[in-house]
Amino acid sequence: MGSAFPAELRSAGKARTRPAWDVLAVVGAGGAVGAVLRYGAYLTWPGPLSTLLVNVVGCAAIGVLMLVITDLVTAHRLVRPFLGVGVLGGFTTFSTYVADAVHLVLDGRPALALAYLTGTVLACLLAVAAGLLAARSVARAFGRVSR
Repeated sequence: MGSAFPAELRSAGKARTRPAWDVLAVVGAGGAVGAVLRYGAYLTWPGPLSTLLVNVVGCAAIGVLMLVITDLVTAHRLVRPFLGVGVLGGFTTFSTYVADAVHLVLDGRPALALAYLTGTVLACLLAVAAGLLAARSVARAFGRVSR
């Protein structure tokens, strides 16, 4: 079973000549960037719609990122921790998504809360797939991938 953490972080506890401080630093820096972007989105569109939009856009971006750094380019080892874990991890907000659902239940709208919970997960899964497929189509158009 795979891990959501990059190999650099998974191996941090194993025998190494130096700690993975560079990885932790780029994850922290990326997380700060992503959190600021998410806060900007919330200021622009406050409420559950903002959370849904941020999560769907972030999931589409992770689909694009994963195709690019695994199939198209030889990325520096810090690109995935910075962009994937840091920026996109800080940008997407599944904790706020759950809090939004709780608020809907407390406001007496449990059916809407359930629809919001289910719809967000489905939309985010579709967004990852759409981002991946869109990036692959663009790459094919430029002759970069064959599958």
